[in-house]
Amino acid sequence: MIKKSAILFCFLISVVMPGLTLSLDELIGADLAGELLREGMIIKLQLKNPQPALIPRNVLAGQLVNDILEELNPSVAAESLYLYKKPSGSAAWSDAERNALYNKILSLSSLKGLQYFSSSRNQMWTFYETSMVIDGPESKNPLPDPFYSVPPREMSLYARQKDVTFGDNIYQYTYYARQDSLVLTQQNLTNMSYKHITMVGKNKLSSLITAIDTESYLVIYAVSMAKVISLPFFNQRIGRAFSTRLEALLTWFSDRADLVFQGTVP
Repeated sequence: MIKKSAILFCFLISVVMPGLTLSLDELIGADLAGELLREGMIIKLQLKNPQPALIPRNVLAGQLVNDILEELNPSVAAESLYLYKKPSGSAAWSDAERNALYNKILSLSSLKGLQYFSSSRNQMWTFYETSMVIDGPESKNPLPDPFYSVPPREMSLYARQKDVTFGDNIYQYTYYARQDSLVLTQQNLTNMSYKHITMVGKNKLSSLITAIDTESYLVIYAVSMAKVISLPFFNQRIGRAFSTRLEALLTWFSDRADLVFQGTVP
């Protein structure tokens, strides 16, 4: 589990110096910062009792990942750090930029047609065939993507997404907005099946993506954890699938950020 002392450290920083934007080294440590600056992205996969190792020193992200670990006791976890360079230079994001990015990642319909590289098929493959916000997990009536002039600190919505691999499923998304960061989490509300076999049970998959503002970059951290069915050779395969899908979500997130920071939208 995440060490409580690390979470306490982050909490004390946020209390003593509210609104502080940490440097890249302060946020993820000098070693990870150096690797991230060289590579642009770091992806780690863990099977059997995974312990996420890339979590930035951000109190909200740390608390949420810790909650997922305690609730799921996952058997597989894929996590990633991605460095998004802001075209505006070293300035902290403005309220307008932060709010615009929040609404861009609220646009779950934009996930429709998202592709990733399937290692098992050795080609690009569609992630979500359809993706839409709905009014509830039972009625499933489609709704337009929401929009907020001022993002709430926390809000939840439901989505129906047809995954080409795992079928048509219902998810709950929860969004968090802070001055220095945005976070979204995703949890499955239906069984996820592959060829009529339930691979991930209801509420047994949780993912988190956070964008944290730091100097001339956004540090984007993502993790996907699940309690999956135990079959010979399956964990390794689903672990690779989680990693490639996580990379696709990071690409989507980066594209959303481009719409904001490259000035193509207000």
